[in-house]
Amino acid sequence: MHFLNNEIWENKIFNGAWTKAGRSFISKEVATQSELGVFGQASTEDVVNSSRDAKEAQKEWMDLTYQDRINVFENAVRIAEDNAEEIITWLIKESGSLRLKAQFELQLTIQTLKNAMSLPGSDQGTLLPTSKNKLSIAKRVPLGVVGVIAPFNFPLYLSIRAVAPALALGNSVILKPHENTAICSGFVIARIFELAGLPAGVLHVLPGGPEVGEALTLDNNVASIHFTGSTQVGRIIGANAGKTLKKLSLELGGKNSLIILDDADIEIASENILWGAFLHSGQICMSSGKILIHEKIYTAVKKRVIEKVQNLVMGNPIQDHVTLGPLINAQQSLRVENLVKKAVQFGAKLEVGGNAKDVFFEPTVLSDVTKSNPIFAEEIFGPVAVLIPFANDAEAIDLANEGEYGLSSGIITPDLGRGIKIGESLKVGLLHINDQTVNDETVNPFGGMGSSGNGTRIGGPANLDEFTQWQWMTIQAEAPRYPF
Repeated sequence: MHFLNNEIWENKIFNGAWTKAGRSFISKEVATQSELGVFGQASTEDVVNSSRDAKEAQKEWMDLTYQDRINVFENAVRIAEDNAEEIITWLIKESGSLRLKAQFELQLTIQTLKNAMSLPGSDQGTLLPTSKNKLSIAKRVPLGVVGVIAPFNFPLYLSIRAVAPALALGNSVILKPHENTAICSGFVIARIFELAGLPAGVLHVLPGGPEVGEALTLDNNVASIHFTGSTQVGRIIGANAGKTLKKLSLELGGKNSLIILDDADIEIASENILWGAFLHSGQICMSSGKILIHEKIYTAVKKRVIEKVQNLVMGNPIQDHVTLGPLINAQQSLRVENLVKKAVQFGAKLEVGGNAKDVFFEPTVLSDVTKSNPIFAEEIFGPVAVLIPFANDAEAIDLANEGEYGLSSGIITPDLGRGIKIGESLKVGLLHINDQTVNDETVNPFGGMGSSGNGTRIGGPANLDEFTQWQWMTIQAEAPRYPF
């Protein structure tokens, strides 16, 4: 039997066991729209039941020794590595990933599991100063039930980066994967932890539509919500979570600036532009959405970018020669086409591409974009390079900081001092001197400013703050006497 044979999950959800669902949804290969299988869709009642069961299971999970919890993660790493090719294939077919991207995503996933392995045995708090004959301790304790709402673009990694540390730090988790990637970002994780020996009920995977996410954000048994997705939906989730005073982590959209200074190498700059704008067809929150190029080298860089874009091969990502895969669905492809058309109406020049072809969208270059153009400010989430000239460093900083987002930025220059000086003026959570904007490792605190998030961070040292809370405890040999 395969690691994730269809018989395991078809018409089912995962609530500690594979349970038949009351309704179902068809999983399709993005590039061909062929059916991959039929998975179960959760209901709001399933959320209520899972939150109750997860709350009870969390107590038993925390009663295990830290070594027992470490063992689960050791097993999870081995299972993910042993079934790498099957997981990669699911990512290629269900999320439209190129093989290179799917392999990298699985590497990040496995490393995240390895990182989480150390958390049960990590420092659990600190001893505080206090009066004589007394102990004052600040303890880290689990939140309880953590709800994770995941996106479709880097579906496996953006799920596991929250699920793994939350579990490792003693919480139970309810994961709502995106309905377009329920298998590769939901059931893959359920199967890994099931086989790894995670106690039943500690992890639940509930695919479904907006009503499932809403129920999760409003449920009183859920202590925390971690959401990765659009700013528009993030605002709704934030409002809902506030009604029950949940801890909230919002990782939202971006309109990220890649700044090419006048001393940059043309070829290096062009390579960074293509990677930042076209990786995974631009469907990344960190994609280079505003490519700011110094006017002295603007024409030369533009020419080289267009040449490179014309060599990209669009098609089914299961084929090794393809360098640009599909968007998640035809609706998104048409949305990007409309954005490009509107940009041209407002004065941008369409250099190449610009057309939707069902789920595919041609790699596109727009030049001479100004601040007044709508595409300057709006997140595209498609394979479009937006080229914007600037005259000096001060103008580049102003253009980069213009707008509501503040996620990632990159600066290409051999002059490190100049690059750092510019970077210190940028209002972003992620800053890269001599790299493009699409950057993430498993040990860095990840998050944005402004409408790119609510100021929280996830990853590396931030995980302890995100998935635990402080409890203050004092201990004395005997209770004191008080004058009342």
